[in-house]
Amino acid sequence: MEDTLQHGAPDGARERDLLDDARTRAKRLKLMIFDVDGVMTDGTLYYSERGEELKAFNIQDGQGVKMLKQYGVEVALITGRRSRAVELRAANLGITHLFQGAEDKRGAYAALLAQLGLAAEQSGYMGDDLIDLPLITRCGFAATVASAPVAVRIRTHYIARASGGHGAVREVCEFILDAQGVLERAIGAHLQ
Repeated sequence: MEDTLQHGAPDGARERDLLDDARTRAKRLKLMIFDVDGVMTDGTLYYSERGEELKAFNIQDGQGVKMLKQYGVEVALITGRRSRAVELRAANLGITHLFQGAEDKRGAYAALLAQLGLAAEQSGYMGDDLIDLPLITRCGFAATVASAPVAVRIRTHYIARASGGHGAVREVCEFILDAQGVLERAIGAHLQ
């Protein structure tokens, strides 16, 4: 894991340098994109008796997404699967940039950057598997979960301590807000 920060905790000079680099990258973000399965969910697929796909989403992850949006970071979802549950969750969180069924995520990513008039350095992406590597290696700030394959972890700037679907998105959202100097203001808004 030569070029990545393991579990977000600095341990030694090299790790502090990696953390500083991740913060610098996160500070520039105007757009944060998330994969869904394995990032916003734990990656488990549930099917009802009628064949409907069910997903469980973490409420604290949702609050993190809302805070990002509130403090000026646009949020998008790019996922390789299609699911009505993802549509509903995106609507619930006010995410208008939703790309489902994106087996090759590069096209959706390029279209999104063009639509928003952003450079790759101003975008971040959080994914957890090999299908995510094209965006992980193109964006300005890449994050993943600890359970991601080594090939993914070594190419990211930040590895969440929390698992996918269990607070990893919230952790990354707070890292970005902290890097941008607004996390304490976001927390303080709830203390009034």
